[in-house]
Parts: sequence; C-alpha cells; structure tokens
Amino acid sequence: MKKICCALIALLPLTAFAYPIEIDKKLNGAEVSVTGLEIDDSMGAVVLYNYGQADAKCKATFRNGPEAPRTRSAALSGGEDTNLSIKFSRKIIKLRVSVVCEVERNG
Repeated sequence: MKKICCALIALLPLTAFAYPIEIDKKLNGAEVSVTGLEIDDSMGAVVLYNYGQADAKCKATFRNGPEAPRTRSAALSGGEDTNLSIKFSRKIIKLRVSVVCEVERNG
C-alpha cells in the first residue's frame, strides 16, 4: 500500500502546471474556430481553424500579467488550420488571448 501511495504522489508534479486560458473572440463574419492550448508552464498557444470558404486574416494578442502583450498573425485559406504560440519569460498564471479576424475580400 505504501508503494502505491508513493507512486501516486510522484505523479502529481506531472499534472500541476495547468492554468486557465481566457479567449476573447471578434470574428467579424469570419468562420474561424479558436481553441486555447497550454503547452508548458511558460508557453501557450491557440489553434485557429477556418471552416468557411472565404480566406481570413487573424491576429492574436497574448497577455500574461505584467509582461508586455505579444501579437501573432496568420492568414488562413478556407479549410486551413494553424497554431499561434507564444513563450513568456515568466510562468503563466492566467493566459488572456484576444483574437480578431477579418474576412479577406478579393476584388
């Protein structure tokens, strides 16, 4: 019984770096799905998937406490997906991401 308890306690640090992710989406008519991901205790990402037919341009702004906000951009064709990731110099306690997308109008 002691061995089982020790094994369970040893596995606790493997799942201890979970942090909440808040996503604020302004899609402006673009048919884009946004999903937040935690990669490491100082790294986060969002997955963008354009399930519409029109091309879209998206910009994600990542905020982590007192650090300066960081921005990543992507252009998505219809049916395409991409990852936008960020590494902060400090451990993430709560990641806030603002995603703004625009439909690309051709012609």
